[in-house]
Amino acid sequence: MDDQPPLSGQRVFIVEDETLVAMMIEGMLEELGATVVGNESRSDDALNFVASRHGEIDVAMLDLNLGTGHSYAIAEAIAGHGIPIVFSTGYTDSAIDAAWRSCPVLNKPFQLADLQGALSRALDRPAA
Repeated sequence: MDDQPPLSGQRVFIVEDETLVAMMIEGMLEELGATVVGNESRSDDALNFVASRHGEIDVAMLDLNLGTGHSYAIAEAIAGHGIPIVFSTGYTDSAIDAAWRSCPVLNKPFQLADLQGALSRALDRPAA
């Protein structure tokens, strides 16, 4: 019997501007066995993290709306390193630019199983 958590060993980078939401996501990821390698709330900080530490990221979870803008510049930087992306948003899927609609989207609020499923799809792994 396999007792490994479903996302055991996966390294996740979070970009979320709501502190409580970021803390909730971190807790959920830990429950799924993933390791949070970074958690940024601002675009500039996230871009710096990706530039210097992209080799530590297996998958990124980006809040679509950061303050006054979107996280597309961060998504482009991450995708440029071949890292899969999951977007989270409080809006509808159609709010996402067409270029990014192939990425899994989590609609807030989401449950643990939703997070696991979206990350598994991004990583192209079967969900448990």
